[in-house]
Amino acid sequence: MIDVGTNSVRLLVADVTEAGLREVERDLVITRLGERVDRDRRLGPEPLRRTVAAIAGYAERASIAGAGPIRIIATSAVRDAANRAEFVAAVSRATDLGPEILSGEQEAALGFLGATIDLDADPPYLVVDIGGGSTELVRGTGSAERWISLDIGSVRLTERHIVSDPPTDREVAAVRDDAVRALTGAIESLGAASPGTLVGLAGTITTAAAIALGLTGYDRDAVHRSRLSRETVGRVLGDLIAMTSEQRRALPAMPRGREDVIVAGIVILEQVMGVWDVEEVLVSETDILDGAALAAFPAGDGDTR
Repeated sequence: MIDVGTNSVRLLVADVTEAGLREVERDLVITRLGERVDRDRRLGPEPLRRTVAAIAGYAERASIAGAGPIRIIATSAVRDAANRAEFVAAVSRATDLGPEILSGEQEAALGFLGATIDLDADPPYLVVDIGGGSTELVRGTGSAERWISLDIGSVRLTERHIVSDPPTDREVAAVRDDAVRALTGAIESLGAASPGTLVGLAGTITTAAAIALGLTGYDRDAVHRSRLSRETVGRVLGDLIAMTSEQRRALPAMPRGREDVIVAGIVILEQVMGVWDVEEVLVSETDILDGAALAAFPAGDGDTR
């Protein structure tokens, strides 16, 4: 399974059994495919080149690992680009595989499925998946019941509003205002009631958790199912706002390529917590990749290798 996002390309090779997913290999590389897509509505030649190269490399790794069917899914950046056919053609030439462009609804449903694997927490759940180009919000208990995909993401809002390094108070306020407008509109679709548990997915939230935990390197097991209070989210955000991108890049748990967009991403998380009046977010390392694997290969019907 290869997930092509606005900011990163990710790989998951796993067996799907009656007990669920058994991970064989997982990896991530930041390629920033969605660079300037919000402004131009087109995928740039260089972001496209480096992203296709990453996809081809992951497809080869999956094949070497013994993968059977290899599924490539693409989300917000490709979905929003006028030249998405160029992406499909380039990936097909490089891999002999046809990528699938997910709708916002599909992205939300698969994210919810992945996030709630073996989840033992108070329902109903509100799952927030903060990507580079969009944010998916899904409410449900046993399955996704209501969802919305919003055109706010860490890359998109950074490109719209942040030009200074470190960002100015005015720039951060503009990101916050943009997020609040989108999230306030989402209440009509999702309801205003606070969820039993807010579940947070994707790199912005997992990196914030790693920083809050004081990890000296990224530790997926330590991050998974950790909890971030609203106070902690605010503290981490304040610390990152005060840093330059170079200083953020030097943090042990900061993936290279996320340092310049993470402020906008955490602002989105902060506002989600405020709009739905929740005091903590449960961090999940299982997400759309895991959900897509489960949906494509139901337990007992085969595996991703």
